[in-house]
Amino acid sequence: MIKAVLFDLDGTLLDRDTSVKKFVEDQHTRLSSVLSHIPKKIFAEKFIELEQNGYVWKDKVYQKLADELAVRRMPPGELLEDYLTHFKHHCTPFPNLVNMLDELKKKGLRLGLVTNGYGVFQNDTIKALEIKEYFDTILISEMEGLSKPDPLLFERAAERLNVKTEECMFVGDHPKNDVEAAKNTGMLAVWKTSPYWDEAEAADYRINDLEELKKIIENEEKKQYNLQR
Repeated sequence: MIKAVLFDLDGTLLDRDTSVKKFVEDQHTRLSSVLSHIPKKIFAEKFIELEQNGYVWKDKVYQKLADELAVRRMPPGELLEDYLTHFKHHCTPFPNLVNMLDELKKKGLRLGLVTNGYGVFQNDTIKALEIKEYFDTILISEMEGLSKPDPLLFERAAERLNVKTEECMFVGDHPKNDVEAAKNTGMLAVWKTSPYWDEAEAADYRINDLEELKKIIENEEKKQYNLQR
């Protein structure tokens, strides 16, 4: 029986592609005195290429941007500080995020968030999405000293929710770090489809929209009911 639902953040609840695009375009506009020699389209495309869907941290991204696009009037460290300060203003949720969380809470499910990343930055993102109050526990890799796909992080999340891993459903976009890792701890694994990966073979379910989760939970409840008859 599903008693808790755990979520990844970036690419699962946060529409990261849209958020990054909005931020980069805004940064180029705000810092036009420094970046105006670079066409906005080229600046945005290069940033997105270098950061590799968030798997390259921004200190390296801005250093390479400065080298490749001849940014000379502002040090890479200051561009990074601007990112840390302003990204939260562009955080964009996937459709139906709040409605979905409302529905799950109404069903009495415990909710958790398990994300890799830096504590302050990820907390800023969660606050910007206005979803923090929905979660009974939030685990951020920097603050936990563990990162996905370490099974201990998933087990720790279940423990904090006072449930067994077998009573949890995990929703994430990364085939290995989210889906496979959660499945290996006994959790039901749901893949939030992503343009960056063709398939998540370990997934029990796949969704394109967050509103589909309600039907999955209802399906699992029916299975449990039939087993108990």
